[in-house]
Amino acid sequence: MNRRRNESRTPATIFFALILAATIAAAGGVLHAFYKNRQVQVSREIDAIDGRVEQCRLDIRTTEMRMDLLLNRFAIRKQIEENGTSLRPMYSTAGPRALVEEIDAATLTRHSVASAVP
Repeated sequence: MNRRRNESRTPATIFFALILAATIAAAGGVLHAFYKNRQVQVSREIDAIDGRVEQCRLDIRTTEMRMDLLLNRFAIRKQIEENGTSLRPMYSTAGPRALVEEIDAATLTRHSVASAVP
C-alpha cells in the first residue's frame, strides 16, 4: 500500500535508538551470565579451599596425636628396654641418687656431654 504524503515518516534516530537499546540489553544479558558464572567459580574455589583447610587441621590433629604417643614416657621406657641399652631410669628425689653420674664438661676434651663409653 502506498503511504499518504501528508503522513509523517518515522525518523531514523528512532530506529537507531531501538537498535542501540537492543544492543545494550543483549550486552547486559551476556555480562550478567558472565558475572554469574564467575561467581559460581569463585564459590567453588572457596569450597575447595575450605576443604583443604579442614584437611590440614585434621592432619595437624593427627600429627599431634602421634607426637603424644611417641613422647609418652611409658612408651619411651618400653622402647629403651626393647633396644637393650644400658640406660637406666632416673628416679625422682625419693629414688637412689647413686645411679646418677655427674660429668664436669670443663674437664672433658670433647665437647659432647654424654658418652657411649663408660
